Amino acid sequence: MKIYFMSLSSGSSGNCYYLGTDEHAILIDAGIPVKQIKGYLKDVGIPFERIMAVFVTHDHADHIKALGNLGEKCAIPVYATLETHEGINNNYCMTEKLSSCVRYVEKEVPFSFNEFTITPFEVPHDGTDNVGYRVEVDGKVFCFVTDLGHITETASKYILQANYLIMEANYDEDMLRMGNYPQFLKDRITSPQGHLSNKTTARFLAANIHPDLKNIWLCHLSGENNHPEIAYKTVEYELRGVGVIPGKDVQLCALKRTTPSELYVFE
Repeated sequence: MKIYFMSLSSGSSGNCYYLGTDEHAILIDAGIPVKQIKGYLKDVGIPFERIMAVFVTHDHADHIKALGNLGEKCAIPVYATLETHEGINNNYCMTEKLSSCVRYVEKEVPFSFNEFTITPFEVPHDGTDNVGYRVEVDGKVFCFVTDLGHITETASKYILQANYLIMEANYDEDMLRMGNYPQFLKDRITSPQGHLSNKTTARFLAANIHPDLKNIWLCHLSGENNHPEIAYKTVEYELRGVGVIPGKDVQLCALKRTTPSELYVFE
């Protein structure tokens, strides 16, 4: 079975990830316009109609802006926790509220959806409610942890199961400290309910790297307080420190914020 993964957008301006087979696909978050989603998929030869559901991590605008269109106009089910759904419909960016498309997930309760086995799990962030997703398809485990202020025991448990890991590296500590953000925003970003720095992610990966982890994609990079090359080099440095060579022992990529990644195909 071929499995297809693609980041359509990753960052504070919009987040959306595609995971599919030749038959069915899901989106993790939908924070960019449906027109863009359709266009990016068309560019790589994937029909939009393959998308069977959207799974939402939390109710911040950069993760949910397209849900009204996808859910109500395109009739694609939208899965999230009860609290997240309540937050979605209370969000200012949701001009079209969700109703007929609403579906619920429960944390750490796996369920089957077409070829996928999906397990939401709690992560610490400042949305109404917040989850990461473990998605297993054809024996391969993908783990999505896009927004979290620190790595909890629960999050770590699922991250360590991943063969393919999409994990936040939001900011460079020096860039944030010296940047122009007001202090309250810097405090929010660095709080235990905020975001992960490059260094925190890098040190966690170096301490927990294992041979079954094949690919790491660094996601949700800040446009003002990070750069893909800085994020990559920070993680590369820590991995090399434990004898792991990116490009040889594990594939490492820092995702771009506003342009899609290549289409990755795994068999």
